[in-house]
Amino acid sequence: MTKTVEFYFDFGSPYSYLAYKALPGIAAARGAQVLWRPMLLGGVFKATGNHSPAEIPAKSKWMDDDMRRWAARYDAPFRRNPHFPINTLTLMRGATGMQMRGPDFARYVDTMFHAMWAEPRNLGDPEELAAVLRAAGFDTESFLALVSDAEVKEALKNQTEAAVARGVFGAPTFFVGEDLFWGQDRLDFVAQALSR
Repeated sequence: MTKTVEFYFDFGSPYSYLAYKALPGIAAARGAQVLWRPMLLGGVFKATGNHSPAEIPAKSKWMDDDMRRWAARYDAPFRRNPHFPINTLTLMRGATGMQMRGPDFARYVDTMFHAMWAEPRNLGDPEELAAVLRAAGFDTESFLALVSDAEVKEALKNQTEAAVARGVFGAPTFFVGEDLFWGQDRLDFVAQALSR
């Protein structure tokens, strides 16, 4: 049986981006598969009473240096997004819909993470989001229909509620079996769990 690691993420989380850059290599080196679990981090925060660390000025300042250090370790292009925080509801509906409906999920995830944390772009602006999608070869009308679909909306809501029910309180969160690991700085423990 193939080993798996579940990856709960939101594009608005810079640490989810850093995990995205490192996790596939960690999993591949251990013969494991990544199970992608898009969720709405704002919904998780609301349900758990948690808050973004960016809301605490001293922590936000520290995060700038911390993220640069980790980006350098993973050789990941990174620039703090000046538009942060960005409402990711549409983006995460897009991830959910792409995962449900077609072969473009991986390309969509890469496009959104890159646009959010490497370029960085204001993905909360519908016109800028449309420009990013078009540049990556996505049809914007099809995308708008996808994120407006009631089944897609319900699926993201259900996935977010299921994440909270499992104990998720932030992003990124990983599960290897029933073991929960929170934060991209716990990837060493994820690797260790996958090696057992």
